[in-house]
Amino acid sequence: MIRRAIAVTLAGAILAACAPSRGERVARDISIVAAERKPDTLLARGLAFAQIGDLTRAEQYLVSALDAGAPAEVVLPKLIDVCIASSHYRAAIEYAAPELQRNPDNASLRFVVAELDASTGDTAAARRELDIVTQAQPLEPAPRFAYARLLRDVIGDPVAADRQFRAYLSLQPNGEHANEARASLLKTVPTEGAPPAVEPQSR
Repeated sequence: MIRRAIAVTLAGAILAACAPSRGERVARDISIVAAERKPDTLLARGLAFAQIGDLTRAEQYLVSALDAGAPAEVVLPKLIDVCIASSHYRAAIEYAAPELQRNPDNASLRFVVAELDASTGDTAAARRELDIVTQAQPLEPAPRFAYARLLRDVIGDPVAADRQFRAYLSLQPNGEHANEARASLLKTVPTEGAPPAVEPQSR
């Protein structure tokens, strides 16, 4: 019995010696929190949550990654995609705003913001942004078509819409939206390769 009691006592002493002290546990917890604050870790967690469809946590981690110093050009597109998937359009606009202030020539991001503005019903902002984008990138067809539809369907300016539809068709005469663009013109234009219309001669 005495030997058994001694063995139990020794076992308890050994376990106590092996168990982490309170200070060690605190230090370990601090290191875990510090690791969580690393931009790469936060970004990876945000992407993982997005992949499994947990959009709320994905947004939280991606925002934290931005705050921790992760590159905006890497994080922001993913963050905006998550916000769009969860219909958080205004939040996406707010996340994009600082980057546009830093890089006002980022026409691709401005185009995304313009479409988000339109989705939230901020027509004036959408028109302003699309006007900037089409002037900055006159050879890009997608902003032309988006601007034309905004002018036609929301603003109700068929003359301005016609100009944008024609600009789109000049860039992509056989593009994805070519049929809709032609149908929306104030005057029809011939399709590519078709003979020009001939005015009837008066007698």
